[in-house]
Amino acid sequence: MTATAPAPSPARVRITAFLPRLALVLAALLATLFTAAGPATAHAALTASDPQDGAVVATAPAQVTLSFSEQVAMGDDSIRVMDPQGRRVDTGELRDMCSGSVIRYGTALHTGLPDGTYTVAWQAVSADSHPISGAFTFSIGAPSATDVALPTQQAGGGPVGIAYGIARYAAYAGFTVLVGGAAFILLCWRRGAAERPLQKLVLRGWVTLTAATLAMLALRNPYTGSGKFADVFDLAGLRAVLETKTGASFVSRLLLLGAAALFIAVLFGAYARRQQAQEASGHEASGQEPDGSKETSDLAFGLGLGGAVVAAGIAATWALSEHASTGIQPAIAMPADILHLLAVAAWLGGLAALLVALHKVPDIERDAVRRFSKVAFISVVVLAVTGVYQSWRQLGSWSALTGTSYGRLLMIKVGLVAVLLGVAYLSRKWTARLADAPAETAAEVSDKVAAKVTGESAGSAAGVLSGSDVSRETGASKAAAGTESADPEPADPKRAAQLARQHAAREKAREHQVRDADPGRAGLRRSVLAEAAVAVALLAVTTVLTSTEPGRAVEQETGRGAAATAVPNRPVKITLPFDTGGQNGKGTVRLELDPGRVGANTLHLWAEGPDAKPLDLPEIKVAFTLPAKEIGPLPVVPDRSGPGHWTASGVQLPLTGEWRIDVTVRTSDIDQTTVQKNVKIG
Repeated sequence: MTATAPAPSPARVRITAFLPRLALVLAALLATLFTAAGPATAHAALTASDPQDGAVVATAPAQVTLSFSEQVAMGDDSIRVMDPQGRRVDTGELRDMCSGSVIRYGTALHTGLPDGTYTVAWQAVSADSHPISGAFTFSIGAPSATDVALPTQQAGGGPVGIAYGIARYAAYAGFTVLVGGAAFILLCWRRGAAERPLQKLVLRGWVTLTAATLAMLALRNPYTGSGKFADVFDLAGLRAVLETKTGASFVSRLLLLGAAALFIAVLFGAYARRQQAQEASGHEASGQEPDGSKETSDLAFGLGLGGAVVAAGIAATWALSEHASTGIQPAIAMPADILHLLAVAAWLGGLAALLVALHKVPDIERDAVRRFSKVAFISVVVLAVTGVYQSWRQLGSWSALTGTSYGRLLMIKVGLVAVLLGVAYLSRKWTARLADAPAETAAEVSDKVAAKVTGESAGSAAGVLSGSDVSRETGASKAAAGTESADPEPADPKRAAQLARQHAAREKAREHQVRDADPGRAGLRRSVLAEAAVAVALLAVTTVLTSTEPGRAVEQETGRGAAATAVPNRPVKITLPFDTGGQNGKGTVRLELDPGRVGANTLHLWAEGPDAKPLDLPEIKVAFTLPAKEIGPLPVVPDRSGPGHWTASGVQLPLTGEWRIDVTVRTSDIDQTTVQKNVKIG
């Protein structure tokens, strides 16, 4: 026979139906974020190079130099220069040319290089631990065809980059749950140290953070180098990683996690046993230590102090190796970053602990919820202050807020925080209802529900059985519920297993009904669940934000971006009307520059009168100017090749960018004018 468990409450049904959808939405959101993030964008920017990208130089340079916006780490193979056939023409020796605030590295070139187009490929690790890379070309004498294919995958991209990004997210999540869960127990609900669900939550946070840190340490070499998983087993590469600032931060974090393991052992061992002993002796009624329990209070104080030091140390392993350690005001930025991370953990990790407690521990005290509300408020204040400072430091201008990926992600993060605060406000309202409601102890609720569950189970069984079976089943039900513990165990193993299953079903139903008996707690649990969902998305956006180039660095990337603006690969053709003011002084000049790119070009000019017939001019000349680089004017005097037609060959334009073309037309001895137009040269 089977016993029928009581039907779950409507609140339970709604939450159960909501969880699969929530998991699906969050999985899609995380996949979108990590896919859109792609490779980690640089936090150090290449600000200049010599020769410049696309430049055409008359003679072969002795070296190639690169300048960056902040300190980078480079090795002997970080700058490679290849000729049109793909052969390396650099010496392979890195030159450190840094001086003061100027960050510059270079490599020497072999002598006697022939004319043609050369490719420079470089790779480095910025001071905030993110790999950066790039490539550009320059030409000696004149551009030529090249067999060198520019790399399509940036450093930190590909499958290794995705795996590293997932490990980074897991590390942040583990830190949040570990620190926030422990803070919730010590600051809000000390009796929770003896509750198995909270113990599992904190322990899983520790395991997640430890595993993620080990994974990032193993992936660091391929992440900043080849991008191949096989390099995980390269011991020389691992040794090189351990010598970097990022490798040292990983090792420090693992050592601190060892101290955190000792903290967890004491919290859930000696401290939890003392809490259980106090509860059993009746000294603990509201989750607070009695005045006479000096030893327990001293232990709690020691755990709080030691835990704060360990948590701050783990947070510092991020602050000392990422954004805060570079750029302006690092002495202020690093402490602010540590406070920011601790506030995030106290708020979001405490939220996860509260959700677990509301779901698994029905008799959590109202005072614990109110205390967490105060902790969350303080955390939000700290987050606001440190977040505003960090935003100013990383953006640098209002235009970067909307004009850079970092600024747009920051606005998404602020929006999610606003949503989270709105849901938190609803949670505070539910908390207030809990405070206003008459207190009913968990034991009273449990007794009522137990009676209801036992009665329903026995009645259900009686409806199916008859005679002595009814008597035996009713007795078995009572025995399973604890009302007739003297009944002997059935001799039949199948019967014993059946009764055990019935007992487990009744206990589970009783647990659910105790949890859902208070509508105030059910409402609070739903609002906290919504908070946790937004918090997961917020943590994902924050993780992507840490691997995105700050707006301040983007704006330091010079006119390289503007100069490298893509233009059509065809001749430049423009028409310029002119009027010198004299007799027959009106007409138009058509100009064609072929191929219209850096290097040597052929210039054609045609002059026509108002009747569209060729117009012979006494004089026509052209000048090219690149204002952004203060180059020019470069004069060109074309030769007459026919009626109204002039040409010039070998017109050299050394750099890409927006050039101004000035055409001077003379129609008589005294009538002359200059017309101009800007064109993009790629």
